[in-house]
Amino acid sequence: MQQQPHRATEHQILNPATGEVIATVPATTAAEVDTAVARATAAQRGWAAAAPADRARLLRRFALLVDEHIGELARLEVREAGHTLGNARWEAGNVRDLLDYAAGGVERLSGRQIPVADGLDVTFLEPLGVVGVIAPWNFPMPIAAWGTAPALAAGNAVLLKPAETTPLTALRLAELALAAGLPEHLFQVLPGAGDEAGDALVEHPGVAKIVFTGSTRVGKRIMAKCAARVKRVTLELGGKSPNIVFADADLERAAATAPMAFLDNAGQDCCARTRVLVQREVHDRFLELLAPAVESVVVGDPSDERTQMGPLISAAQLERVRSYVPDGAKGIRGSAPAGPGFWFPPTVLTDAAADSPVATDEVFGPVAVVLPFEDEDEAVRLANATDYGLSGSIWTRDVGRALRVSRAVAAGNLSVNSHSSVRYGTPFGGFKQSGLGRELGPDALAAFTETKNVFISTEA
Repeated sequence: MQQQPHRATEHQILNPATGEVIATVPATTAAEVDTAVARATAAQRGWAAAAPADRARLLRRFALLVDEHIGELARLEVREAGHTLGNARWEAGNVRDLLDYAAGGVERLSGRQIPVADGLDVTFLEPLGVVGVIAPWNFPMPIAAWGTAPALAAGNAVLLKPAETTPLTALRLAELALAAGLPEHLFQVLPGAGDEAGDALVEHPGVAKIVFTGSTRVGKRIMAKCAARVKRVTLELGGKSPNIVFADADLERAAATAPMAFLDNAGQDCCARTRVLVQREVHDRFLELLAPAVESVVVGDPSDERTQMGPLISAAQLERVRSYVPDGAKGIRGSAPAGPGFWFPPTVLTDAAADSPVATDEVFGPVAVVLPFEDEDEAVRLANATDYGLSGSIWTRDVGRALRVSRAVAAGNLSVNSHSSVRYGTPFGGFKQSGLGRELGPDALAAFTETKNVFISTEA
């Protein structure tokens, strides 16, 4: 008989800034996932039957408790994910805002009356049942809420599997949900390994939909597993986003804002603008302006209010990022702490080829490349020369050009003269291999429902 591989019964959680163990969390087994699905199924029936106003009221109470614990949640995020304190506070506030926004949609989630002959035709938006949300380690709190808040608002139960390295904020949010009065087992957190707890969740026949945020490689595998059961899926995957700077742009502002467009969260962001495309006639001037902006970024202790960039999540991620930057490569570099922790300095490569791995792969670290282009057509061609299509920025004073390029670039979320990608009130998602479906925005709740059509005859 073949021996089964040993499964870890618990995971150690490390502080990325120090490498120290800060917590130990039990690892959910496949059998425990099965139990969780059964409990969630029972809880969901009562939740779906509750008056919409009551569901909305409980979600608002959940949001209020999150608001009261923003400081605590932010400190947890700093310790387990290495996020700067300012970012972590924003992320906890985003969870609150998502819950409030979703609660506002509960009583507005309505069907339609469609004119037909000989009767009345109406549609209902029915909840799916149990939804599995698999959240990443790069933004553990807000991305978990992207799926959880609208799914709950639409009348579903939610099983959240956080990343192995960042389960602490998810576990605390589940405690706050119970304290707010949400039914027991309606929102459960299942920490554990992707190849056990995650796979069990994806393959379980009692889970109606999977919402996954992570790498394109894993997303393809999840999509294939869901296909076997014709299971609904929303995927938010990788990115290699362009930051397109035309000669007529406000160069000073474009250069000043470019660093944090790829250094936020140490570059561990699928929306990071890591390909800076600059029109050739202003290329040299842009680099002159960019250098001091990169070099001045404060990298250090994420709990310090002055810090702008913290560490990478793990030693493995640090080695991955290092592998993309050749020794002696020409570029602009900032500084990073030496000693314990997983630190890499802000880096902009200025001589990388457009088809080199650092210019085409999602590095997921504080590394960008600057590539010149001649005209609008070449800018669009370079922007689209990737398997990804998640986000991007366009810098120009020409409104016509801004609209033309926005329509021509194959990406789901574009920003003109800014680097905004995600707002809870607007849809978010990618083209090509950056994902499938949309999250957030006014249609978020509907993505967690099934349309049922009912015809009522008026014939005697």
